[in-house]
Amino acid sequence: MKTMQDLIHAAKQQKPRTLVVAVADDEPVLKSVEMARKEGFIKPLLFGDQAKIEAVLHKIKAPVDAYDIIHETDMIKTCAKAVGYVHDHDDAFLMKGLVDTATILKAALSKEKGLRTNRRISHVSVFETSGYHKLLLMSDGAMNITPNVDEKQEIIDNAVQVALAIGIQTPAVGMIAAVEKVNPKMQATLDAQTLKDRQTQGMIKNCIVDGPFAIDNAINKEAARHKGITSSIAGDVDILLMPMIEAGNVFYKTMMFLAGAKSASVIAGAKKPIVLTSRADSEASKFYSIALSALMVK
Repeated sequence: MKTMQDLIHAAKQQKPRTLVVAVADDEPVLKSVEMARKEGFIKPLLFGDQAKIEAVLHKIKAPVDAYDIIHETDMIKTCAKAVGYVHDHDDAFLMKGLVDTATILKAALSKEKGLRTNRRISHVSVFETSGYHKLLLMSDGAMNITPNVDEKQEIIDNAVQVALAIGIQTPAVGMIAAVEKVNPKMQATLDAQTLKDRQTQGMIKNCIVDGPFAIDNAINKEAARHKGITSSIAGDVDILLMPMIEAGNVFYKTMMFLAGAKSASVIAGAKKPIVLTSRADSEASKFYSIALSALMVK
């Protein structure tokens, strides 16, 4: 896939998935949900205060009768019921509405009716930008603060699952650092070498892992050639694995606010994908995130 429109097209080729929105009286969220409903790749199910939800639907001129609404005014109970529905229905996935991230994640990671697995959860973003020749994935810029090498392996596993869901076979994972050589004083480079070795040994599957890469030689073949880097994936990675949350967060916001990228994001590693977008994300980004998540529901 090269564009977000490719993502939308793929989502429309499969049976519509049930999108469950917790505390759904959020205007930007419902605008993106309405876009997805009109494209035909989701069936919306809204949890929350019915009067408030219907007021927002009227405001955005969406047909109220096209939406199923489960009424609940208590925010914590709303999240628990929404998560419980996703837990019990194979075709359903979850989206955060007008509720704090901590509240929805507490419900999502509940040991009883939650979406917890034995895997770490992580945030995966997909970008379309004029400066790259295909869709580019990045993780983690939102969830894991300073992951150690074992946690980075789990983050790779999650990102690979997202890549496979959008049709990238054997995705190339570039381990990002400040330099492209192993330096004992730079933990990111040591982790990169370890993870590269683990993939070679078969401990990390369904992908190619290489690095460390500085960001330029991960995504630009000319930069890689200029620095004498011979890796088969240099300049052509599918996934950027960031060393820590600051690097991922700065990269994400730079892509969005300076580079004019289009993006979709998902929380991976749970039983079902979770659409957990930022308030600063555009309606288009929320819409693309719904399409990305719908493709991950099998």
